[in-house]
Amino acid sequence: MKKAVCIIICFLMTLCFVSCGGNVRNVKTKVVASNIYTQKDIDSAIDVIKREFALEWSGCTLTEIYYAGDGCAREFQEWADLYNADEGIVLKSSFTVDFTGGDGSLEPNSTYDDWEWILVRSKGGHWKYMTHGVC
Repeated sequence: MKKAVCIIICFLMTLCFVSCGGNVRNVKTKVVASNIYTQKDIDSAIDVIKREFALEWSGCTLTEIYYAGDGCAREFQEWADLYNADEGIVLKSSFTVDFTGGDGSLEPNSTYDDWEWILVRSKGGHWKYMTHGVC
């Protein structure tokens, strides 16, 4: 009996954790060529944001994410300098928000395009998510 109760509790806790974050199941990744970053660099930054979104963006569905492009290189360095890092990268995305408004700060039943995600890293290190928004 105790074992069955433990299994049910574990299942319910898992269900709560899975349903707490955002939906990234069908996100499309647009490939944008770069002379600054390898595709592996870009993909690893995208993976960081997918994890962040899945964990923290309840009520939201990430529909597209991609590298902002080399044209933003000056902005990359400004972000890196701000966060005392060697490199910065900007990703852009689109996502939808359900009737809840996400965490309450987003417009319910809406779509956000050109949403920017800022990440930084020290040379050879892993990308760290720092901030987001429409810049």
